[in-house]
Amino acid sequence: MMKYASSFLLLYISCASFAQTDTIPSGVYYVNELPVLHDSSRYRIQIMDGCTAYLSNLEVHITMLEPGKSAHPPHKHANTEELIIVKEGKLKVTIAGKTKILGPGAVAMAMPGDMHEAVNDSKGRVSYYLLKYTKKGTDSIVPNTKAVPSILVDWDEVAVQKNDRGFRRQHFNQPTVLFEKFDMHATTLKQNEISHPPHAHRQEEIIMVRKGNIEMQIGNTFQKAQPGDLIFLNSNIPHALKNVSKGECEYFAFQWQ
Repeated sequence: MMKYASSFLLLYISCASFAQTDTIPSGVYYVNELPVLHDSSRYRIQIMDGCTAYLSNLEVHITMLEPGKSAHPPHKHANTEELIIVKEGKLKVTIAGKTKILGPGAVAMAMPGDMHEAVNDSKGRVSYYLLKYTKKGTDSIVPNTKAVPSILVDWDEVAVQKNDRGFRRQHFNQPTVLFEKFDMHATTLKQNEISHPPHAHRQEEIIMVRKGNIEMQIGNTFQKAQPGDLIFLNSNIPHALKNVSKGECEYFAFQWQ
């Protein structure tokens, strides 16, 4: 089993130095093995930061905020999309003038050019995943010519679709400013079920485990993951996911086209 927590603590690699080489390898990223960093406003766990076949930069980290704290003042990005997934607690998120209190499993996505801020407005600690990504070949400023709105979606607002293996919540499957389509859903799998047979696709994919234990086939390897862990899948790598819990497992999956 690959332990990216120990092998890739220093994943701050310049994509320019490696031309077309991907600096983020496929595999399981074990969050509990990564160090917790601290600055004046937050605690942070850096999970990955590099480039992929389609992204000039992909950064993923967990932010932990004490009551009343925010990681940054209100800000915006010129050519980068930002995705927040609440892990624990209640987070007040404001994007383009719209504010919402989001609980565990909630999702917020800020499009380029939209001012946004996340504040812990509760009495306990809040933690959330933050993903920032920039598409290769984009200009320094990317206007929102598609008029794509930013997104604030709480977990209970997403429709539940039942199937033979469990449940699916489709958070969104639509164009963004940078991509033709961004697909994000949450899957609940029954005990011993697999998500689908081993397969590969051109789109890169991230899996985020919320509940239960899973076994991930990545190429010819089989790696375990537990709640909080992330899996990154490079383009065209064969993969499959199996629930190895006693009971249901639950995970987010998202990919961009």
